[in-house]
Amino acid sequence: MYEQVSHSLLNRILDKLKPEIRQRDLRHFYTRLGANFYAIYSLFHLLYGSRDDFETQMVRLVETMATQYIWRDPGLKQLDSVREHDHNWFLSQEWVGMALYTDGFAGNLQGLQQRLSYLQELGVNMIHVMPILECPPGASDGGYAVSNFCNVDKRIGTLPDLQSLAKDMRRRNMLLTLDVVVNHTSEEHGWARMAREGDKKYQNYFYIFDNRDIPDMFEETMPEIFPETSPGNFTYDETMEKWVMTVFNNYQWDLNYSNPAVFIEMLNIILFWANQGADIVRLDAVAFLWKKIGTTCQNEREAHLILQLMKDCCQVTAPGVLFIAEAIVAPVEISKYFGEDAIIAKECEIAYNATFMALLWDAVATKNAKLLNQGILNLPNKLDRATWLNYARCHDDIGLGFDDTDIHLAGYKPQAHRKFLVDYFTGVFDNSHARGQPFARNEKTGDARISGSLASLVGLETALENEDQTDIQHSIDIILLMHGMIMSLGGIPLLYYGDEIGTLNSYTYLDDESKKHDNRWMHRPDIDWDKAELRHQHGSPEQQIFDGLKKMIAVRKSIPAFADFNNRELLDTDNPHLFVFMRTNPSQLSDNVLVVANFDGSPQSLTLSDLSNRGYFEYGELQDLYSGASPSLFKDQLVIPPYRFYWLSDRKRY
Repeated sequence: MYEQVSHSLLNRILDKLKPEIRQRDLRHFYTRLGANFYAIYSLFHLLYGSRDDFETQMVRLVETMATQYIWRDPGLKQLDSVREHDHNWFLSQEWVGMALYTDGFAGNLQGLQQRLSYLQELGVNMIHVMPILECPPGASDGGYAVSNFCNVDKRIGTLPDLQSLAKDMRRRNMLLTLDVVVNHTSEEHGWARMAREGDKKYQNYFYIFDNRDIPDMFEETMPEIFPETSPGNFTYDETMEKWVMTVFNNYQWDLNYSNPAVFIEMLNIILFWANQGADIVRLDAVAFLWKKIGTTCQNEREAHLILQLMKDCCQVTAPGVLFIAEAIVAPVEISKYFGEDAIIAKECEIAYNATFMALLWDAVATKNAKLLNQGILNLPNKLDRATWLNYARCHDDIGLGFDDTDIHLAGYKPQAHRKFLVDYFTGVFDNSHARGQPFARNEKTGDARISGSLASLVGLETALENEDQTDIQHSIDIILLMHGMIMSLGGIPLLYYGDEIGTLNSYTYLDDESKKHDNRWMHRPDIDWDKAELRHQHGSPEQQIFDGLKKMIAVRKSIPAFADFNNRELLDTDNPHLFVFMRTNPSQLSDNVLVVANFDGSPQSLTLSDLSNRGYFEYGELQDLYSGASPSLFKDQLVIPPYRFYWLSDRKRY
């Protein structure tokens, strides 16, 4: 868009660029810069326009984008062009991801490269390599307390190792996802060290106060993230004799984005990793980017402006790179991280569907889909060119951030229901076989979250100890059921490493002084590759889970209706145990897939004539695309076995 004020500024900026930039042939860069500049200028002005050095900071911003464009590999620039042409490429049903810790999965980056064939065997073609940047030993928060944003932790490998991995993955048509922790640094980061030494420039990179006056005002409305291990949101630094905002852990200093220098530094870091071969950058803790007294300091409008600005700048330098918003927030807030009042994603193309994850666990515990149906019904629509990451498990705890209104509508009392879920998954509730542990229990409110591996939470650990074949099979069926839902709801399914072979809780973290106070480490395992070999042993839990997921992934990739074009319709049934929805193929509207899931331990039925009357199916012509079999019918009743799901289609079309 042409606008005189902004483009007059752009002309002045281009005249002020360093000679080594002005002398380059940057035609594609300048084309995209011109197209995006009005938006970039407007956002930067909204955030920083009152500053005397506004124009100077704008020059630095453009120089940063141009410099990273110059450094970008020609092969990556070519990939940018391909993705600009096929701009919906990431909405395809062919993408299936896995999140993993490099050291836990394969030791280091070289080991991960050697294990790519294992992931391809399963069908995974997108890998989220959990944070690999330099962190202090012992105070790393699992890699999210970064002491050097532009170097790989030596325990994981080297920058050339990462570049080799990225190149190999591109050759295999696999996507690489890397983390950038945008909200905070480690207290050992160079910026924090210089701030400690009294450097005012770097003290302005953080929220640092001489006394408790302002921190106490913040604390009046800010929640505690880790009330057990890191209560409060500020830490006293004895070296500076000042208070530092530390929302997560006392060794993680929050960055001050009201300072434009911080924004430019972090954009430079994002573009740096894009240039190392990241196809997708996962932006960690984006809900916390702007702090304001009198608020929760989460989901502020300025946080969204920062993300929009990051996106616009990245589209100029590396337009083929996507953003994931790591925003584990209330359902009503989640979709805002795509960008409101838009068609294409103005902020992040991908967001975690944390609501769906938590709702799946609710259905497992209650053995019904009442809250699951209610929650999905009220889940805000995504933008046309954005998508969800759907997952059953991740490296973090399971939060129970359901909307209280949805809980009431499902027939429960919010506080009592959340207590039931914590009791169920920690094995306190009668007849529960789950082996989780409560995490971040807040004694003031009674709230808690849940740690534990997927397999242990669904009862496989208990069933194996008891050698109960029925319970073992039920646990396996639940694992496949949950994955069947994340594969078919709409979005990119994201597996968690170890779940593909039914990895149980690991209790070795209790022997590590730096980890034993954080029980999330029980589900951050070192993969037992001897156990993984059991995937070749017929009838073993490992074989049943691995082969079940492998087949599920292959079938998913063959179903155009599973591409994510807002082509899902939730269907109301009279059976509270069933979760039922329709997926349609946008290019062939008659090509429907009916997804039916039974979360109960008893067979359930669905009246198919109701669907036939609505024009969906001739119910006598159904085939389960996952198993290839025709499901059991009694008259016009579809019978769904315990803990099973169907992907149903008219067999004539397949």
